[in-house]
Amino acid sequence: MPQTMPQTTPPTATQKPQTAEYELTCLFDAPRELVWAAWTEPERFSRWFGPTTLATPVGRITLDTRPGGIWRATFVGDEGFEVTLDGTYREVAEPERLVFTTGDPDNPGDGPASVVTIVLTDVDDRTEMRFHQYGVNTDQEHAEGAREGWLEFFGRLAEHVGHDRPAA
Repeated sequence: MPQTMPQTTPPTATQKPQTAEYELTCLFDAPRELVWAAWTEPERFSRWFGPTTLATPVGRITLDTRPGGIWRATFVGDEGFEVTLDGTYREVAEPERLVFTTGDPDNPGDGPASVVTIVLTDVDDRTEMRFHQYGVNTDQEHAEGAREGWLEFFGRLAEHVGHDRPAA
């Protein structure tokens, strides 16, 4: 009896990529304008964006904060290790709303990509940040890893804006 290869069905255009999403809410002891600046000014962004084990040199950051503008940040580690994250700004409403992509979620190919929405709200003299990430080509395990990474970043962000808070 001849052996045959098992038949597989190739992906079709109607099959959707795997998706995952989550939301985080943080309260920062800083005014909204300072939290906004930490997201949009390379000098401030470099102080908190990235894991504690890697540097994000200001010279390796691009933040063209306008709809259609690009953002790019390269993490640098020991022995020449580098990884670059990038995307495009979709919405910029200073100082309350920032929407950007990681990768290209409209045409992700085989890699993960996402849309991030950040909403900053005044709460007395502090700022509430709602962070929502919707990922494509992303399973729940990858999304959980990304969530944990963002939580580390936001801990660093809290330290940064807390130290830069204007004196009363």
